[in-house]
Order: sequence, then C-alpha cells, then structure tokens
Amino acid sequence: MTLDEALKRCPVVAIVRGVRPDEVLDHAAALLEAGVVGMEVPLNSPDPFDSIRSLAAEFGDRMVVGAGTVLAPGQVDAVAEAGGRIIVAPNIRPEVIARAVARGLDPAPGFATAGEAFTAIEAGARHLKLFPAVTYGPAHVKQLKAVLPAQAVVWAVGGVGPDSMADWWAAGCRAFGLGGELYRAGQSVAETREKALRVMAAISGLA
Repeated sequence: MTLDEALKRCPVVAIVRGVRPDEVLDHAAALLEAGVVGMEVPLNSPDPFDSIRSLAAEFGDRMVVGAGTVLAPGQVDAVAEAGGRIIVAPNIRPEVIARAVARGLDPAPGFATAGEAFTAIEAGARHLKLFPAVTYGPAHVKQLKAVLPAQAVVWAVGGVGPDSMADWWAAGCRAFGLGGELYRAGQSVAETREKALRVMAAISGLA
C-alpha cells in the first residue's frame, strides 16, 4: 500500500516509538482492526529494522509502514531494504529526502517555517510534517497553505490528539502523526485498540 492510498483511507500514521519486534505485529493488528493503516517505527526504538521487516512482510499489502526519526541517507537505504515505504524525519535534510525519492519511498520531513517547507519541496518532498505542531497551532498552517503548492500534504505531528484534530483539519492539514495518543512503550494491545477506536471516532467527524 502506498502512503497516498493509506491516507485516503485514514489520515493517521501511528508513531510506535519504543515498540519491540516481539510485540509489534500484535499492536499493528489492533491498529489495523480499528482502521488505522499507517505506521512508523522510530529508529530510536529497539531493533527498529526488525520491526519494520516484520510489519512489511505481514501487513505491507494492507498498511503503509516505514520509519521515523530518519536522519541520514544510509538509514533510508536500511528502511528500503527492510521493506518500509515511508521516511519520516523531525528535520529537513535534503540528502535524506533525495535518497528516499531515489529509492521510491515517500519522505515526510519535519518543518516549521515557509522557508523550510520550500526547501523540502525543492528536494523532492510532497508530504510535510509540521513539528512540533502544538508549538505553532492551526492558524500557522492556515497561513502556510496560502503559499504552499496545492499538491503539498501538511501533517500535524506533536501534541495533536482526537480533541484537536478537527481544528487542524479545518486549517488545511490532511494527515496526522500520532504518538502517545495511540501508543506508548509498554502499553497493552488492548490499550492500543481502545486508543485507536477513539482516534477513529474523531476522524469520522472531520469534514
């Protein structure tokens, strides 16, 4: 599944920071059952490439999976070799974006300003992750959308949850990266399912 296909079904990518390879498939199944079809494993999680490899093998046709906190081109290669399709980063590094595009992956670099957004776009990114979103607020996105290309997809990531998603959507965001609102290291699969259902209820109200 591609990133665009996944976001059309559900505009949420679950950030499963700290997940272990021996539990990742169970949490992914709970997310998928609820309707979440995007998942990133931050590279500062335990054995992240093992988790990405398992996710891609088991759920790659039903979910888009990949890595977060991707900071170097070599990490992009490792994600690609593990079967990941998305490259999410907290920053703008043109060589990381370019490597992702060259490998046929979808980069979603982190930005804050219009200048950073256009640097990312020039490097080949179309998905732009406002991070940390809570620092800037929906009004920031509304102003940025006036100058960004129509094909740019702005994500709200960092401090965003079910109670605020409607405000971000109204401002022009069309994707959300949710961490603790969906998953915290050590939580049960039942907790993941419960959180995912709450998020999906919020999504159903977006218009």
